[in-house]
Amino acid sequence: MSLSDAPETRPEQIRAGLRDSLSVGLGILPLGIGLGFLVIQSALPWWVAPALSIGIFAGSVEFLMVGLLAAGASLATIAVTVFAVNFRHVFYAFSFPVHLTRPGIGRAYSVYAMIDEAYATAVMVPASQNSGPRLLSMQIACHSYWVGGSLLGVWLASALPQTLEGFEFALVALFTVMTLDAFRGKRELTSTLLAGVSVAFALVATPDSAMIVALSVFFVLLTARYLLLRRGGLPRVSDEDAPNDGSTQ
Repeated sequence: MSLSDAPETRPEQIRAGLRDSLSVGLGILPLGIGLGFLVIQSALPWWVAPALSIGIFAGSVEFLMVGLLAAGASLATIAVTVFAVNFRHVFYAFSFPVHLTRPGIGRAYSVYAMIDEAYATAVMVPASQNSGPRLLSMQIACHSYWVGGSLLGVWLASALPQTLEGFEFALVALFTVMTLDAFRGKRELTSTLLAGVSVAFALVATPDSAMIVALSVFFVLLTARYLLLRRGGLPRVSDEDAPNDGSTQ
C-alpha cells in the first residue's frame, strides 16, 4: 500500500494508527520514565506514577501533580493549577477529528486521551486517510507508552543507587521535533509561524504569564486567519488553509 492510499480494512487502519504513534512514542516513553523517577525521588509511593498516568494522562500536568502532592497542596490549589495548564485542550476540540469515532466508550476515551501529542499526530493525517480505528489505536498506543514508561521509570529509580537527571527534557525535545516536522511538511506552515509570533510576543510583553498569553494570542490569530480565508481575504498557500467543508470526509 502506498503512502497516498487510505487504509481500507479495519486491521489496516489499526496498523496505520500504531505506525502514527511511533514517532511520538519516542518522546512519550522517556517522558513516562522521567515521571517514574520523579515520583520515587519525591518519596511518594510507587503506585502514584501509574495512577497519575492512567487517571490524568495529560503530560505536563502529571509532573506538576507530583510536586503538588509532595508539597501537600490543597485540592483547591490542585484544581486551579490543572485548569490553568490544561485549558488549552478546550481549543483542540475545534479541529480534533473525534467525530470519526463511534458514540459511546470509544468516543469518550478519544476525548479523554486527547493529549498534545495525539492532537498533533491526528491533525497531520489527511482527512481522507483518517478513521475511527486509526485514531483510537494511535491514542491507545500513546497511552500505553506513557503508562509503561512510568512503570519502567519507577523500577529503574528503585534499582539504581543514585538519581539521574535530564529525563524532563524529553517533553521539550518531543515538541521541537513535531514542530520541525510540521514546518518542513508545509501543511502547518502558517500555523507554525503564527505560533512563533504568539510566543515571541508573550515572552516579551508578559514573561510572568507567557503560556496563557501566548495561547490567547495564538487563538485570536487563528480565528482571524480563518475568518479572512472564509471571506477570501487571504491567499491559500497550502491544503491546511482550505476550510474543511466535509467534502473530503
